[in-house]
Amino acid sequence: MFKTIQSKYKQLPVQVKASMWFLICSVLQKGISVLTTPIFSRLLSTEQYGDYNVFNSWENVVAVFVTMRLYYGVYTQGLVKFDKIRDEFSSSLQGLTFTLTVFWILVYLAAHNFWNGLLDLSTSAIAAMFVTIWASAVFKFWAAEQRTSYKYVKLVIISLAVSVMKPLLGIALVMMSQNKTLARIWAFAIVELIGYGWLFFVQMRKGKMFYSKKIWLYALKFNIPLIPHYLSQTVLSSSDRIMIKKMVNSSSAGIYSLSYQISMLMLLFTEALQQTLAPWVYKKIKAKNFKRIDKVVYFSLLLVALANLFLMIVAPEAVTIFAPKTYHDAIWIIPPVAMSTFFIFLYNVFSFFEFYYEKSKMIAVSTMGAACANVLLNYVFIQQFGYYAAGYTTLICYVLYAILHYFVLHSICKIECNNEKILNPAVIAIIALLFMIIGFAVMLLYHTILVRYLLVIGLIIVAIIMRHRLIEFYKVLKNRTE
Repeated sequence: MFKTIQSKYKQLPVQVKASMWFLICSVLQKGISVLTTPIFSRLLSTEQYGDYNVFNSWENVVAVFVTMRLYYGVYTQGLVKFDKIRDEFSSSLQGLTFTLTVFWILVYLAAHNFWNGLLDLSTSAIAAMFVTIWASAVFKFWAAEQRTSYKYVKLVIISLAVSVMKPLLGIALVMMSQNKTLARIWAFAIVELIGYGWLFFVQMRKGKMFYSKKIWLYALKFNIPLIPHYLSQTVLSSSDRIMIKKMVNSSSAGIYSLSYQISMLMLLFTEALQQTLAPWVYKKIKAKNFKRIDKVVYFSLLLVALANLFLMIVAPEAVTIFAPKTYHDAIWIIPPVAMSTFFIFLYNVFSFFEFYYEKSKMIAVSTMGAACANVLLNYVFIQQFGYYAAGYTTLICYVLYAILHYFVLHSICKIECNNEKILNPAVIAIIALLFMIIGFAVMLLYHTILVRYLLVIGLIIVAIIMRHRLIEFYKVLKNRTE
């Protein structure tokens, strides 16, 4: 059996092998992070856990300005556009990112007391932030180049090595240090600097070009209009923890962060499904063959809904496994945040069309609208109802996020798709409403374990009944020609 599997694996095209290993690597990276959560939630108090997650939220915001996320779309597209000088293109963007990082470090040093007060972080924490932002960007440039060349061996080894070392060093430093939050922050920064920093010199040596006026201007013109979109995405996913710490306390931010992290477990599933779905959908868009997209998307939404319902049903047990009793109240935040992942997946389906037809301005406006609503609703309702409200404002804003991007999709279809109707909003609304109604009903059963376990058995039976549809669904996506 092993020889048969090995033989079939060797016969696979390099593109298929690479895609498979990239997916496995992504799942393992996030899996390691999730599996170590029970350890850190017990080593850190709710207040320390909250401070660490608020630091991560600020880091995500600051990274948008410092790196402009040059390692995303502009780099991947540029590797194709500048394919004859791709090494020079890579080293030049590494040079631009390094220059931007140094510039923002100087801006910070010029008024470090102001920035420390604004972010509510120490100088040491912000120094670690700059290290992590730069090292992470270096790796993302290099990783993107490896992916486009289907070179997966080194990428998998480095990614998994760093993913393992982060929690190991983190646990060691947290146990030895009195300032446990700062210890965990620096553990991650040190591992990323050592694990990723040297890749900067690898790409610089290959490209031998730190500065190129043509490439720098190309990258800046492409990415500057997208900064509002990237920043709004970050605000949408991170502002709640920052605002809870400011408006309530660090302990509440810690409890909320744990519930958020458990809920985001479903992103492992939805991202894997999205990555599988994307090539098939793009092929259909390119061929202007939209007939089967709706049925495949509807079935995908049902899968995402069922997976999230399973998490909501076992939320009390999940919190018990992931954290001590001090985090117990997190069970009431998991359902609305888990429901949000459904709408994140829905947005990603709409985004296939948005990015294919390069509607960057429309994307940015829609994302900014949802982000502004998130900040406003958090400000109003956290004051009135405490940190629990953030879970529900997150859900409301991701619903709004999906709706706004549906309107973008609708306008795209009028212009680019011969006015053909793609994805019936009524069908999507029915699936979403049923999912949310059942999800909120599950919360009423958190003190009746027997009924919840009967629901788990019910979901398993549904999965068994749907197994033939699942197999057919997989074959359609694998074939990519139907």
